[in-house]
Amino acid sequence: MGRVIVVGLGPGDERFIVEHTRALIAANLHRFVRTRRHPGAGLIGDAVSFDDEYETAGTFGDVYTAISDRLVAAAAEHGQVLYAVPGSPLVLERSVEELRARTDVDTEVHPAMSFLDVAWSVLGVDPVDAGVRLVDGHRFATEAAGERGPLLVAHCHNQRVLSDIKLSVEDPGDEPVVVLQRLGTVDESVSEVSWWDLDREVDADHLTSLYIPALASPVAVDLQRFAELVSILRRECPWDSVQTHQSLRRHLIEESYELIEAIDALPSSTESGAAMEADVSGAAMEADMSLCEELGDVLFQVFIHSEIAAQQGRFTLADVARGVHDKLRDRHPHVFGDASADDLVGRWEHDKRAEKARDSVFDGIAAGLPALSFAAKVQRKATALGVVSAFREAGDHVIDADGNAAPIDEETMGATLFAVVEAAIAVGVDAEDALRLAAERARDRARRLELDGADLSVESLQGLVGNT
Repeated sequence: MGRVIVVGLGPGDERFIVEHTRALIAANLHRFVRTRRHPGAGLIGDAVSFDDEYETAGTFGDVYTAISDRLVAAAAEHGQVLYAVPGSPLVLERSVEELRARTDVDTEVHPAMSFLDVAWSVLGVDPVDAGVRLVDGHRFATEAAGERGPLLVAHCHNQRVLSDIKLSVEDPGDEPVVVLQRLGTVDESVSEVSWWDLDREVDADHLTSLYIPALASPVAVDLQRFAELVSILRRECPWDSVQTHQSLRRHLIEESYELIEAIDALPSSTESGAAMEADVSGAAMEADMSLCEELGDVLFQVFIHSEIAAQQGRFTLADVARGVHDKLRDRHPHVFGDASADDLVGRWEHDKRAEKARDSVFDGIAAGLPALSFAAKVQRKATALGVVSAFREAGDHVIDADGNAAPIDEETMGATLFAVVEAAIAVGVDAEDALRLAAERARDRARRLELDGADLSVESLQGLVGNT
């Protein structure tokens, strides 16, 4: 059985490589180095690098297994080989972990200076007194689960890792993150960045680590585990790996309708929000489980669309979460600011139009909506501009199927709509197309009046439909 002598190249340039390591390097002719991308790798001289494994392997786990296999084979051939790794072989070095777990090779590990020693020095932190937890950036969500800090996060070598770390925390708080880069070199850099700018302002490299002093909430392990699962499916599942935004479109529609069906199956209640007490009956619990499952299916659609975009370098799931967070916060000044709720509807439309750089409140209504939903959107936008509802003018009454004026309620409205569909069929008109055409006429006329600066308060919804 061959032997592998494992040494560490220290945290930075050659000045941090101890004399004992230098002697072992000189004493062994058959040398291997995990990567040449380290400031101290020049001391190793003529050695075989495993950088090629990083270029061809599918995952880091595959890289470390390949390294282990090649070292065992070389040790068997030469009797003894030297293997040099960045930093200390005993700190976050998974390739050494794999070697030590094998029974077909004798692994001899020699201690070396770690990047941790330099990190504590530049941070001015005693890790024992502060209770710092050391975490691998690639396994942040699982290793830091439930933690609030302080955390020192290593192996933050690209924007994807930074994005995954950022996504793992629901409420990071306001304290900035300390970014440690190229410690122990002439290019050493220590800076601070806000949590939400981690993957935007930090130019990550293979010598990047993070120090997180504190978090307002623990790491959200379940969401990150789900994100990792979707990423694996995208890489390895024959079906998921070939999907596009366009091919997934019908699945999103189907899952959305199934979610609506689950919502409709919930027990009715006159209560709402936090005041609602849980219904613990068997039927209610079954409905809750169905709703939870359907929400998960829709969530998967959000995650896989974000994963596709991330693979193409366009945006990440963290960008999606941050974007909707900031948008909702900005659109609720009555909650997060000093605005009142009295003019909420008008202000909402004004702010949304400014945010999207739209000319009209009608811009952005999805053309693919079902006609009834499309018409409702148009009417709500028109109402926000001051258009008078003809039904409100008539005293909240509608003409029912028998031609009588009846108060508006769910049953009457449903019967009225049903009668309209029946009438459309009788005269050979497609009710869906007819309603969409009427809604488009109302939208176009209201938009023209809006852009012309006309007083829309004198208009009615019926007038908008009838005057194109």
